[in-house]
Amino acid sequence: MMHFFIIGMVLGLSAGLAPGPLLTLVVSETIQHDIRAGIKVALAPLVTDLPIVVLTVFILSRLSGFHTVLGSISIVGGVVVMGMGIGGIRTKGLEIQIEKSRPHSLLKGVLVNVLSPHPYLFWLSVGAPTMAKANKVHLFAAVLYVIGFYLFLIGSKIVMAVLVGKSKSILKGRVYIFIMKFLGVLLCFLALFLFKDGLGLLGFFS
Repeated sequence: MMHFFIIGMVLGLSAGLAPGPLLTLVVSETIQHDIRAGIKVALAPLVTDLPIVVLTVFILSRLSGFHTVLGSISIVGGVVVMGMGIGGIRTKGLEIQIEKSRPHSLLKGVLVNVLSPHPYLFWLSVGAPTMAKANKVHLFAAVLYVIGFYLFLIGSKIVMAVLVGKSKSILKGRVYIFIMKFLGVLLCFLALFLFKDGLGLLGFFS
């Protein structure tokens, strides 16, 4: 069951550190205001993601007997994860543009996450199908997967806020770039497994 925790950890860490709207807001709020403001933004998924997770799991539960649909979703998930992996491998740092504004950090984070297509696409194509597989092993495996994902998704953004609060150079630093490239390689391997599962469900091989 622990390998589902590791999968959640890798996905969460990759999503947490990958350049995107929410990480950009974490960094910009930290630079513009303080570390606490950046942490508030990092906590936004705790507010926004529960309805997304419930909805996607509900949809997939109704499609459990449709192997063609599930296989297609797995293939799409593989494409999404492969894209995340390639993006990580090609990372050269994070560019941030700062605009003066009031520090409504948590509200900003919630709005950015709700309006972004990334959480919906991730949970429908990767997150929920993986959680369903974990649940077939044991309910605790699914719980471990979700804990691993959000622990490292939110934790990585909080760590980034703290590091940026101490030094802005982390955004272009070798350590950040190395971690993103390493995670990118891991995600590419994970994408291959999703492709394999998808092709299996589509009947290409057993």
